Amino acid sequence: MTDKTIAVIGGGAIGGITAAYLSKAGYDVELVVKHKEKAERAQKEGLHITGVRGDHYMKVKAVADVEQLSGKKDIVLIVTKAYDMPDAARRALPFLKDDSVVVSMQNGICIEALGDIVGAQRSVGCVIGWGSTMMPDGTLHMTSEGDFVIGGLLPDKDVSGLKEVMDHMMTTRISANIIADLYSKMIVNSCITSLGVLSGLYLGQIMRYRRAREIFIGIIAEAVAVADAMKLRIEPYGGKLDYYRLIKGEGAAADFRRHLMIRIIGYKYRRLKSSSLQSLQRGKPTEVDYYNGYIAKKGAELGVKTPVNTRIVEMIKEIEAKKRPIDPANFEDEELKRILGR
Repeated sequence: MTDKTIAVIGGGAIGGITAAYLSKAGYDVELVVKHKEKAERAQKEGLHITGVRGDHYMKVKAVADVEQLSGKKDIVLIVTKAYDMPDAARRALPFLKDDSVVVSMQNGICIEALGDIVGAQRSVGCVIGWGSTMMPDGTLHMTSEGDFVIGGLLPDKDVSGLKEVMDHMMTTRISANIIADLYSKMIVNSCITSLGVLSGLYLGQIMRYRRAREIFIGIIAEAVAVADAMKLRIEPYGGKLDYYRLIKGEGAAADFRRHLMIRIIGYKYRRLKSSSLQSLQRGKPTEVDYYNGYIAKKGAELGVKTPVNTRIVEMIKEIEAKKRPIDPANFEDEELKRILGR
């Protein structure tokens, strides 16, 4: 069934590659990019996609503004930064049918805010489990294969039709509790992305610092405590990183095991560069409000103390305001040391 009409709002690496593959599969796809010349190039020359699936130019219909979309859409994929999602959703409202599906494809948890705008019955969350990046020349480079995990804000929503569509891009799994899956990835981003902003380092370099690993563990411990208060059972990230197992136990042996697990993660993804650090370097804000900020906000609502996450948000806001340098010395912040008791 390729009769569904699809809009993809956001022409970055994830959005562009997804739009291209769905268009190739025969769907009527329109991609919203930010500039007219980019839209024209996508249609005439095609998007230049490189990486693990080879080197291709893939043509896709494209427009420069949401308001230029043609007609009502069955599916709207919003693939913007988290802070741009609400505006994109509001602008998409005139192009929705009563039974349209609107998918939040942000890092962090945005599905609740999406539901407030387009209606809970239309809202679907998506965890992106594959990697890509936009190169300086606009090439969309696919760095790894993986999967999509999707699920409705309303647990009983049938998303099997969306799965059929998304399978044309990447193997897609339906979650029985999408908030739990989104929360699991959000914890990873709260650790990796935020520590990258504080230090300016790649993940492999970050994990060589014992203090950074202690902060990593502190973020996770608070996130798990908040999830417990939310009555949310967190899924292991990628089916492998079990947060409950990571923070379990006390004493030197348990501490050694935690630090070893984190060093292994750091080595495996040693060339990973924080997406929020890249945003800052392009003059854009971070998404810390949707990572550590979400943990701190939920903690405050539920009476759970989150001093590590709260302090990280404060520090990153200082970096955004150019009141604090990006430097590994941030790991030795006196307030963080006091909070961690070291």
